[in-house]
Amino acid sequence: MTITRSRAPKALAAAILCTVAALTAPGTAPAAAAIGPSFVDNFNGFDTGRWYKADGYSNGGVFNAGWRADHVWFSGGVMGLNLDTQSCPSGCSGKPYAAGEYRTTDLYTYGRFEARMKAVKNPGTVTSFFTYTGPSDGQPWDEIDIEILGKNTTQMQVNYFTNGVGGHETVINLGFDAASGYHDYAFEWWNGGTINWFVDGVLVHQENGSRGPLPTHPQRIMMNLWPGVGVDSWLGPFTYPGTKLTATYDWARYTRY
Repeated sequence: MTITRSRAPKALAAAILCTVAALTAPGTAPAAAAIGPSFVDNFNGFDTGRWYKADGYSNGGVFNAGWRADHVWFSGGVMGLNLDTQSCPSGCSGKPYAAGEYRTTDLYTYGRFEARMKAVKNPGTVTSFFTYTGPSDGQPWDEIDIEILGKNTTQMQVNYFTNGVGGHETVINLGFDAASGYHDYAFEWWNGGTINWFVDGVLVHQENGSRGPLPTHPQRIMMNLWPGVGVDSWLGPFTYPGTKLTATYDWARYTRY
């Protein structure tokens, strides 16, 4: 695997700012969340004690979809996130597409965060596995990202934000197509040390704070699929293919350090 660093386009910064706005939107979990323990979830069904589904609103901005709870589904030990042209409850700010987002009810601190997933191949889309906290949790905005951009699913983009400061994007050439099969994606977040990203158990990137302080606040574990608008330079132009798009996740795991 080869690694290239790239500076974030302005559109990318705008996209992430919309995430902050979204997590203060109606339907989010209460700010007084617990700090969660280690777990393994094989996605045999919807564990309402651990997760919740975004529903009935839009992140706004460059997120060109509203969230629908029924766009997060479970079947045969797999969790799926759909993206299609269905309307959303309460209109979702007039967005033309609907999509799925899955988040933990608890916050999680230093440890290893892992998911086995298969991404969507379609320009203009993002398939994600990440952690986030911010004003909705009564904390500064901290975030650690794994994103597969549908315009080139042979690459993974990683990033982190600390107190709202990002600009640490790194693009990793995977050596395979993330949309053609399941692969394991992970990051280790060490207290006062490093963030290490892994693909299929192999270390592919490390941040040690030399490009800016690392996150310190407990965060929610999140997965979503969404189409962009106005960010063609980052994601490529989105065109709906005529049938629903689906990202699938075989399992997720967190090991507390």
